[in-house]
Amino acid sequence: MDGMNMVPQSTEPMQRFGTDGIRPMGRPSLVARAFMGLLATVEGLNLHAARMGNPPVYETDAFPWAREIESEWRLIRAELDQVLLRQSELPSFQSISRDVATINSDNGWKTFFLCGYGNVSKKNIAQCPQTWRLLQKIPGLRAAMFSVFEPGKHLPAHRGPYNGVLRFHLGLKVDEVSDRLAIRVRDKLCHWREGEALIFDDAYDHEAWNHTDSTRVVLFVDFDKPLRWPASAINSAILGAAMFTPFVREGVDNHSAWEKRFYAEAEALRQTRAT
Repeated sequence: MDGMNMVPQSTEPMQRFGTDGIRPMGRPSLVARAFMGLLATVEGLNLHAARMGNPPVYETDAFPWAREIESEWRLIRAELDQVLLRQSELPSFQSISRDVATINSDNGWKTFFLCGYGNVSKKNIAQCPQTWRLLQKIPGLRAAMFSVFEPGKHLPAHRGPYNGVLRFHLGLKVDEVSDRLAIRVRDKLCHWREGEALIFDDAYDHEAWNHTDSTRVVLFVDFDKPLRWPASAINSAILGAAMFTPFVREGVDNHSAWEKRFYAEAEALRQTRAT
């Protein structure tokens, strides 16, 4: 849902960028506009019902499951290393979620999708069973993937679509800890570190960059923001309904097409080697 055109937490306008090579999105359907309008109302409720307040960046210790995942991060890294053997074949983020083209138009941001808003990639999960096992520790898991920043990548300032989720990053491949490789969330400058979690609210203005010579990879997760009842129930219903929106359905179709090609090529190579 990172690029969906919904109402951000801030009232400041969201920046938009060129989409060379990407067909511009048309006017949202009536259903999509109604859904976006509903989110605008619910966001206000979420701000008042937040059980941990609304900071841009959260203390990791507030989420005990995050520490549990940190303790086994090397299992995830081992599975990532196998995925990265075909790094050049991973899809750019906007080729899966076309609305991300508003903030990204090159191939410097790639993804290896595991699950998202009611949809799962069984074949990708089969490649990463330990990662999938550890993801089950996360209450309100909504989306999970490996997020790959190629050297030189800079993701410009933008805001997430909806404040009913928080974002979890687990550093998996971070070859340098410096201001050349960082993420800014509102007024907080944060650095990734291998085996360490970063939890933030992507509904705030944020940007990320990799000005180093090495690839950066994190485990990228969206999970339900802790809210008091009844906001928690309303938020759960909203996020459950996201799978029926055109934004998510199109992403599922695009990923399915990529997945079919990716594994067909792998099988063809396996058969060639067998003969």
